[in-house]
Amino acid sequence: MAKRVVISGATGFIGQVLCQYLQGDYEVVALSRDARKGEILVGEFAKVVEWDARTASNWASQVEGASAIVNLAGENIASGRWTPSKRAGIVQSRTNSALAVVDAVSGAKKKPAVVIQGSAVGYYGSRGDETLEEDSAAGTTFLAGVCKRTEATVARVERSGVRCVAIRSGAVLGSYGGMLPKIMTPFRFFLGGRVGSGRQWLPWISLTDEVRAIRFLMEQPSLNGAFNLTSPNPTTMKQFTKAMGRVLHRPAWTVLPDFAARLAVGQMADEVLLASERVIPRRLKEAGFEFAYPDVRDALRAIIEGEDDESG
Repeated sequence: MAKRVVISGATGFIGQVLCQYLQGDYEVVALSRDARKGEILVGEFAKVVEWDARTASNWASQVEGASAIVNLAGENIASGRWTPSKRAGIVQSRTNSALAVVDAVSGAKKKPAVVIQGSAVGYYGSRGDETLEEDSAAGTTFLAGVCKRTEATVARVERSGVRCVAIRSGAVLGSYGGMLPKIMTPFRFFLGGRVGSGRQWLPWISLTDEVRAIRFLMEQPSLNGAFNLTSPNPTTMKQFTKAMGRVLHRPAWTVLPDFAARLAVGQMADEVLLASERVIPRRLKEAGFEFAYPDVRDALRAIIEGEDDESG
């Protein structure tokens, strides 16, 4: 019988590539709130099962004896202003999906080997030039609270004897989603530049290394707890946009001031665009993971020139 991996959030930016990366070696089960959309996006690589993102109904049987559950479900934090309803949706989408995973594991007769929960470097909050590792304290921002709550919720699977890993991802760089296409567009029109002072630290990771790291953590039975999924070489916003300009052969001369960013997107500006998070993947490196793209310029060049096919 093929090893099985159940992925929620499988039709998202990271989930689609993870499905493709694992297929062949694993039986991939993709959970999607819209089965028809799921079939279109990942049906070539996975068995699509519809779920409501709140309960274990319809899919609980898939976790029986599974090699892993990877929970990437959650409302996009970067889409739209953080109105009260938007903030509630961000919290509820992550908490509900985590609780559904806990319920599915609890009800399984043969427990899955590991649960990997998607989290983010927002766990630490904006900390200036402080170097942040997995044992650094949680921040006090909205996103920090969301990450802390979600990680604590899914950690309940440990009571069932199941290994649990929380992946605190930085900005994931890929050509078809995440922050990169949004940043690239003004550069193509010679309007590229930085947000804010440019001194804020930007923890990043290539999409290829993101999915490689998830698989690495799946397949290392001695690893549990929190892992930072970021390049070992964080960069400042100024350095990042300068590297982008060099790869695209465009200037990086414009500046979006702090106040303009806050006017444009409100609270999200301070917690995402202007936040300074100098995050290091200490535990991932200690475990022996080797990055395909540790340097931001090499990562950008591979993505933009098509050398990185984003499937590992």
